[in-house]
Amino acid sequence: MRAEPNVLSLPASSHAIVLLVDGLGASALRSRSGHARFLASRMAKSDVIEGVFPATTASAIATLTTASAPGEHGMVGYSVLDAENDRLVNQLKGWDAQMRPESWQLRRTVFEQAQDAGVPAFAIGTARYADSGLTHAVLRGASYVSADTLEERFAAAQRVIDSTERAIVYLYVAELDMAAHAKGWESDKWLGELEKLDSALARFAGGLRKGVGVLLTADHGIVDVPLDKHVLYDTVPELIAGVRHVGGEPRCLQLYLEPGLPASAADELAESWRRVEGDRVWVSTRAEAIADGLFGDVDPRAEPRIGDVLVAARKLVAYYDSRDITRSGRSMIGQHGSLSDEEMRIPLVRLGAFSR
Repeated sequence: MRAEPNVLSLPASSHAIVLLVDGLGASALRSRSGHARFLASRMAKSDVIEGVFPATTASAIATLTTASAPGEHGMVGYSVLDAENDRLVNQLKGWDAQMRPESWQLRRTVFEQAQDAGVPAFAIGTARYADSGLTHAVLRGASYVSADTLEERFAAAQRVIDSTERAIVYLYVAELDMAAHAKGWESDKWLGELEKLDSALARFAGGLRKGVGVLLTADHGIVDVPLDKHVLYDTVPELIAGVRHVGGEPRCLQLYLEPGLPASAADELAESWRRVEGDRVWVSTRAEAIADGLFGDVDPRAEPRIGDVLVAARKLVAYYDSRDITRSGRSMIGQHGSLSDEEMRIPLVRLGAFSR
């Protein structure tokens, strides 16, 4: 396992537990600190860090587990272009024989590196994710431990600690993100999940033995977008002129042009979006996004997966296609993907041996 810079200045530990809370933005946690007193009390001594762009799960978890930017590991969005097969692929659940997780995600994981060094590595999550394509892409090298409830996941982590001399452990919490998508992060449902997490984490942290360190972080934050803020972009013809595929997600569209169009087509489409949507969006061509470092360094194999034009919501809006008769995603309240502080800024809470 190659030596890496210790940018967090973490002390040596026998066990490193990384708790990934899907959708827990720093601003939301601070706004509801009274419902998470254990976490809130540690936030002051911890960090708020910048997540990755796009602010979406597949990109962010791959960055966490490979220590590389989305442009390097190739997981550059929620729904992206598989150019070889001229189709959009969903990087959470669209895996098949034409999109192999072992080759699509381009970098070795920290679990594989730990395996090389003889350090046991474990990933703890619900049974439904045990054999998913995303798991094989971003958690490869870790032994997967299925545990469906939050309490069972913490208990599984404790069993790993008790049964090993050293280990790295990844523990995934999906409940807050699921509640936010369904009801919004300002809902009672989301608050209830936050309170459950805070209580379970306090009990787990209280029983840690010496030498066990815990880092709690997130993949992205979240914003609530009401139905009257949905924008039907296809009703403006110049916003879809020359577009073959629309990927990304409602807060961060990735627009892929028809092949064979002149090089100026992306610039023209970007300018149409800027003119029509104004300050509601940030708009970049692929070339501009790469030059600005939005995806970090970009592997040539990943470059075609990035949209020819990127449209990231700046205001509290979400973009939908009225031609989608299934109205897929239109029921979601909590959303993410864009560059706002609420979506990009996430907590990094240090516990146990990692406490300051």
